[in-house]
Amino acid sequence: MRVLRALTVAAAACVALGLSTTLAAADAAGGPPPGNGSGNGFGNGNGNGRGGNGSGNGPSNVTVNPYSVHQGATMQVSAAGCGRGGTVWSHGNFPQANLSAGSIGFATVRIFNHASPGNHTLSVKCHDNSLVATHRFTILRGNGAQGGIGGSIGPSAAETAIGAGLVGTAALGAGIHVMRRRRPAGAAG
Repeated sequence: MRVLRALTVAAAACVALGLSTTLAAADAAGGPPPGNGSGNGFGNGNGNGRGGNGSGNGPSNVTVNPYSVHQGATMQVSAAGCGRGGTVWSHGNFPQANLSAGSIGFATVRIFNHASPGNHTLSVKCHDNSLVATHRFTILRGNGAQGGIGGSIGPSAAETAIGAGLVGTAALGAGIHVMRRRRPAGAAG
């Protein structure tokens, strides 16, 4: 009986650990990290810094991540001050994209494969304001490494559920095996 209790507790602990790992991975997603420089207050950020008009009306604190991006790769753009969302564009470099609504809006843009390498400027405009903020970024020649995700992300919810089910089944099978192998109390040993 002790073995069955121990196996049950071990299976429950494995299930709890598996479920908590999935929840922790979901909470860690968040938004992109902030830039590392500062803008001049008129929408012209330096490097991977922040640009914008700084007035609280219209886009401000525009950031890009990464600052240097290969042709065909994606780049995150964020801006504050566009509570109702906005648009991001850079003619000839990527198609116009929507900036999400909220205190800080985010957009993911894909650089064209044929975009010209070098320094470029993107523009951000809020839906509820006519002001436009700009930010510089660099396009690098060629395609970046296509490394794939190969272990850089955690298990999905389905994989975790399958794993927990297998652990539970193994614990149940071990418990049944131990119960059937028991000798009766009066048997010689």
